[in-house]
Amino acid sequence: MDGKTQLGSFLRARRSRLGPEDAGVPTYGEPRRVPGLRREELAMLAGVSTSYYTRLEQGQSLSASPEVLDAIAGALRLDESERRHLHDLGRVDRQRTRGRPPAPERVSEAMRQLLDALGEVPAIVLGRRSDALAWNRLGHALFAGHLDPGAPDLPTRRPNMARLLFLDPHVRDLYVDWPTRARAVVANLRLMAAQHPEDVALHALLGELSAKSAEFAAMWAEHRVKPCTVASYEMRHPLVGPLTVILQTLSHGPGPAVVVATTEAGSPSRAALALLTQATSEATKRIGLGAAQTRPHADKN
Repeated sequence: MDGKTQLGSFLRARRSRLGPEDAGVPTYGEPRRVPGLRREELAMLAGVSTSYYTRLEQGQSLSASPEVLDAIAGALRLDESERRHLHDLGRVDRQRTRGRPPAPERVSEAMRQLLDALGEVPAIVLGRRSDALAWNRLGHALFAGHLDPGAPDLPTRRPNMARLLFLDPHVRDLYVDWPTRARAVVANLRLMAAQHPEDVALHALLGELSAKSAEFAAMWAEHRVKPCTVASYEMRHPLVGPLTVILQTLSHGPGPAVVVATTEAGSPSRAALALLTQATSEATKRIGLGAAQTRPHADKN
């Protein structure tokens, strides 16, 4: 999809979810064939002509000014994240680098030190495509313990957490309310796709997920947009059982973000996380001991 098509799809989806009663538009008891506001009603609320708004929805207008987009955002009752997303979609006439792949995402030394410091807190570094760029031992154990712990260091085998959530049964089963978690991931990918239209790999991922998962395709069509910041999820881990975690995204502007999972002090979830810490520590020791035992002994001659 190009920017104009996405803009039109977003506007139609949002207009269909805003009823006349929500916007204070009188209907005088007139039956309505489709849900949501009509184009002329939304145009009136935004202070633009119906013909101009129609061209925006149909992708026939090259661009919209920031002032017009703000007016439409107000009429649609968009929140701040949705408003910024609308502006991203509306910038189709501005100069953008197209066809040039973005620079590879890297984990800074400071970020690796943070992962090490969060030794007893599960942490994972995610790129804009939801690629796992790095994780600490507990982050690996909580989110993808069935995978090779060194996978993030291998670009060709780097796990993508969105792909795993939709296509990997192990990761899918981790979340008690999987649809809520899935919608949050899709809403964040919507934001990333609008912010990085030149990222061919990102759009290839979206195409792959749409083709392989009907659930992803349906959620993508909802046009929900929201950054992953803080949310609570019930999980059922195969090693330690049920636990409730708060996932928090620590981000400092553009670039990879650190996602941490915390639990309430003194709760059964905190105890389960401590048990997972112990289990992963013992497993690491066994691996180290096994490697030492199989290492050839030095020649004593």
